[in-house]
Amino acid sequence: MNSNFDFVKNRKYYFIVSLILVLIGVVSLLTMGMNLGVDFKGGSRVQVHVGKTFSEEQIKKDAEQLGLKPGSVTTAGDNRDIAVIQFADPITKEDYAKLTKAMQSKYGKHVDLQQSTVDSMVSRELARSALYAVLIASIGIIIYITIRFEFKFAFAAVLALLHDAFLVITIFSLFHIEVDLPFIAAILTIVGYSINDTIVIFDRIRDNLKKTKIKKIQDIEDMVNLSIRQTLTRSINTVLTVLVCAIALFIFGGESIRSFTLALIIGLVFGAYSSIFIASQIWVSLKERELKKKKKLAPANNEA
Repeated sequence: MNSNFDFVKNRKYYFIVSLILVLIGVVSLLTMGMNLGVDFKGGSRVQVHVGKTFSEEQIKKDAEQLGLKPGSVTTAGDNRDIAVIQFADPITKEDYAKLTKAMQSKYGKHVDLQQSTVDSMVSRELARSALYAVLIASIGIIIYITIRFEFKFAFAAVLALLHDAFLVITIFSLFHIEVDLPFIAAILTIVGYSINDTIVIFDRIRDNLKKTKIKKIQDIEDMVNLSIRQTLTRSINTVLTVLVCAIALFIFGGESIRSFTLALIIGLVFGAYSSIFIASQIWVSLKERELKKKKKLAPANNEA
């Protein structure tokens, strides 16, 4: 990126882009909702390793012929040879045995089934715990940054974190990707990496702020531009390093961590963007508002 690029000047456009994305997310959540997995809505999830291509509709009919009520059947696996059957109500051991026998009878003895069942009460508790985890993390970050820096930094950082987390949720909602417990782990991981990038920039802003005499708004903008340029290489290198690992896990890690790695990849990209173009820009806006208030109060104090 051009070393003379002005990161601060066009911050209103960054805010507009992020606001549009957030509005898209709100509309998507209100109209489409989230594709919640068994972990959050209860029921049973059965993975059928068919070992060859199959028809999702046929798998559903096979389950229905046994008296079961599958909610949906989706294809998974690198070779698209795994059928994932979702049941709104937990299935019994007898039903699971019947399903196993029917699948092996039709598709071969090599067919392997894996079942996971979560009670509806447990799923609600998991969803509540996940929300608490994000809230506690946010409060902890506010307290830490307020003590180490100042409240304006903390406010900007948490807004950026919520921005990142919500945009990941937006992508999962738009494309109806299943949300499970690893997804929550990914969100918390994203919070960690995003706040790390943000604090690196904030730390440099704080150091440069001590060396800069702020007399006018332009001084703040120049100082923040300088701080971002000084940390840009480190921020990009850090994110790229983790991103390469996340992409490798997404490709080779298997189906069980697919949602985790996908959320991580999306979150890392948004996290790098928000640290540079959102968090630091929010702080600039807050600082400039504070400077304007001081200038307004100055004449009144002089007159007094």
